[in-house]
Amino acid sequence: MKILVILGSIRKNRFGEKPAKWIYEEAKKQEGLEVELVDLKDYPLPFFDEAISPSMIKEPYSNENVKKLTKKVDEADGFIIISPEYNHGYPAVLKNMLDYIYKEWNNKAVGFVSYGSVGGARVVEQLRQVAIELQLAPIRQSVHIPTQLFIDILMGKNNDPNPFDNLKPQADSFLDQLIWWTKALKVAREQKH
Repeated sequence: MKILVILGSIRKNRFGEKPAKWIYEEAKKQEGLEVELVDLKDYPLPFFDEAISPSMIKEPYSNENVKKLTKKVDEADGFIIISPEYNHGYPAVLKNMLDYIYKEWNNKAVGFVSYGSVGGARVVEQLRQVAIELQLAPIRQSVHIPTQLFIDILMGKNNDPNPFDNLKPQADSFLDQLIWWTKALKVAREQKH
């Protein structure tokens, strides 16, 4: 099963690279998973301005980066989205990416790793609503980076080479749930065809 770990922020000096690399390494340890880290910086997209909704598009997308990203999403069986919380919501670049693609998301599992105020809990709630509209299956478990850990790492007060080790039980539970749903939905998609 192929899992994409999507880094949903493109800010300079972003914190998101740290938890993205950590959960990517944790996911790679799982048996039967092929894991790829996708950085939205590598796929600069224009603001969504297509004349037709992606749910109705018959021909391929016109933008080359959208085509490349859509191919990656299509090949994946499940997703881990890393998102900061900006003003109680998700980054515009992440929402734009989600909006550009439709059928390639359908009937696949997604889990969230978040950070920011209250561990990014509010952004996860909002992303779950968006995921459902894209016919993704958001899992219950998520990984919330504690606010103090986030601040300490960001401010250089935490020099631990493995600052996320205390979150390993949470990550294990998260990955178990993601793998279960990814496998179940992959079987269902294959039976449909």
